[in-house]
Amino acid sequence: MTNALVQDALKKVGSPEILVNIVSKRVRQLGQGFRPLLEVQPRWSFMEIALREVSEGKLTFEAVEDEAAPKRAKKIAA
Repeated sequence: MTNALVQDALKKVGSPEILVNIVSKRVRQLGQGFRPLLEVQPRWSFMEIALREVSEGKLTFEAVEDEAAPKRAKKIAA
């Protein structure tokens, strides 16, 4: 069942690396006492709740470009 949840959430996010970051941050939040964004069953783990939130579209992400990161130098042809 968890594999199906991961696949459904991955369809929403598109990148496994981003999904890992979203789920890990949400698991930390749930562990700190944040309320789930959906109705949960008593036996669900925090990871399962987070994956369900993503797959149901209750939890999303926004890509932000880091302006503080150094810009790549462009090679100039001589």
